[in-house]
Order: sequence, then C-alpha cells, then structure tokens
Amino acid sequence: MKVCIVGAGAIGGLLGARLAASGQAEVSVIARGLTLEALRSRGWRLQSGDEEVRGTVRASSDPRDFGPQDLVIVAVKGQALPQAAQALPPLLAAGTVVLPAMNGVPWWFGHGVPGLDAAPLQSVDPGGTIAAAIPYRHVVGCVVHASASAPEPGLVRHNAGRDPLVGEPAGGTSARVQAIADRLISAGFDVRHSTDVRYDVWYKLWGNLTMNPVSALTGATTDRILADPLVRTFCADAMREVSAIGARIGCPISLQPEDRQAVTAKLGAFKTSMLQDAEAGRPLELDAIVGAAQEIGRRVGEPTPNIDALLGLTRLFGRVRGIYPEA
Repeated sequence: MKVCIVGAGAIGGLLGARLAASGQAEVSVIARGLTLEALRSRGWRLQSGDEEVRGTVRASSDPRDFGPQDLVIVAVKGQALPQAAQALPPLLAAGTVVLPAMNGVPWWFGHGVPGLDAAPLQSVDPGGTIAAAIPYRHVVGCVVHASASAPEPGLVRHNAGRDPLVGEPAGGTSARVQAIADRLISAGFDVRHSTDVRYDVWYKLWGNLTMNPVSALTGATTDRILADPLVRTFCADAMREVSAIGARIGCPISLQPEDRQAVTAKLGAFKTSMLQDAEAGRPLELDAIVGAAQEIGRRVGEPTPNIDALLGLTRLFGRVRGIYPEA
C-alpha cells in the first residue's frame, strides 16, 4: 500500500512513523523547512514510553514527486487545510482514499445531512474549496484518540492513546475501510471500524469544545479547569448545547457532561493541544472545534449562548496575540 502523510506534526508523525516501521506500507510525507530536512536525513523517530520507533520515509515538499497513492492521511491543523487541499490532486487516483486525521468538524461532515448539506460549512471550508479539491467519494472518516507532541523536527513523542476510529462517512461498513483498519492494526494501533463515524466525530467534539479553548484562555491544565466549580459548570452548559445540536443532526449523545468530565479528570494535569499551540505562539485551531459547532447550531435553529461566549472570548484572545486572524 502506498501511503502519503500530509502534515508532518505530532499526529501525522505518530501514524506515519508506525506505518513506515511496520514494513507494511510504502510511506511518503509532504513536509517543508527543517522538518523536511530532518525526515530526509534521519527519517521519523517516535518515542512511546521506553519504546523508540524509527521509520524511513520518502519526503518532499512537492506532491508531484510521489504520484497517485492508495491512502492519503491528512493531519494538518484545520486552518491550514484549505491551502493544503489544493496540493492534493497529484496524489489522487480513482481509488485513492483520503483519511483526515484532524480535530474538530471535518469539511465533509454535513454531506447528506438535512439542514447542513445545502452549502459548505464556512467555518471549516470557506467557499467550498476543500470539497472541490477532495471529492466526497475519496473520503473515509477518522477520529484519533491520542495525545502526542513534536518537540523537534522529525521527532514525535507519544503520550497516550492508540485507538483511532475509521468509517464510511455515510455509515455502515466497507471493504476499503476494513483494509485501512487492517493496515493500521498491523502498525500497532488499536483500530475500530466504526459504523457511524459522524457520531464519533461529534462525540469527540463534545469533549474537546470546552477543554481546548478554556485551557488556551486561562493557561490551565484540565485538572485545574475541572477543579473550579464555576468554570466546570460553564463547560457543562456549553456541552449541553452541543448535545442539543447533535440531537438535531442525527448524533444524539445520551451521556451527561459530568460523565465526560469524569473521564477527563482521570488524565490529571493534562495540557490540551490548543494550550500547547497558544504557549508556542502557533495559530489556534478554533474554527473547526468551536466555530463549526456555533455555525451548525445556527443552521438547525439551536441556541448557543455559551458556545457564542466561548468563541468570542477565545477569538479575541487569539487576535490580541496574533494567533487568530482578524475579521
């Protein structure tokens, strides 16, 4: 299987390094700058506990160097995807699968959903440019439950989680999804072939929507966020809004916010990815996580006062620091 990783950060590196090390795939990667130099000279290095995995990959800044692939794993931040998508066509053949291993609501999420499919979600696919570059027929949905970081170019540190979900966007099962699951399993991942990956995307968003931006705003790890009763209640109220929206779009969540907060509490003093980005001065991945929830709520007529407040505050925080675009 020919696999190309687009986005050589923490999650792209976690997936790419293990696939390359498994010997079950011919792995290439699109990268730039110091990361490109590191991958060309040393390959990918993955540290996971006491284990170190090394994967040799072909690396280039130009997708035309690789040609059509069997599988393209897209692991860029949401705000970088509109531009990255324009470079993908040389990697796509008739049977190529595109697997977006990304946070938040993906561009394909509203396809075929009453109330959402009339127009692209502007928060994640402004102008529909991503959908035009990556036709829906190529897409297999993915939800990654993992914590990883990239402390230096070409090096990935895996902290926790190794259980991605993959599934057909329209639901059900398929041979192409099972082939991807089998390949990831052979690389050491605990993969589930999901029959409703849209729900899985929404369920992960339900948990991420509050912890990510609140941690960026406050600088607090998740344990401190949950230890403050006022902040914990605000987060729970925003999560209830996400649940109400989910019920309108075929993604009902039966659990209560307190149930999910109890799971998060077990992580201890955990730094979210958005907090790590804020501390490093990197752009905030806000639109795909909070902006998309607000937009979907408006489309289906569900009030979102707490989500609105969270989006406005975090957006202003980012603009003041130059890590979120001005209006």
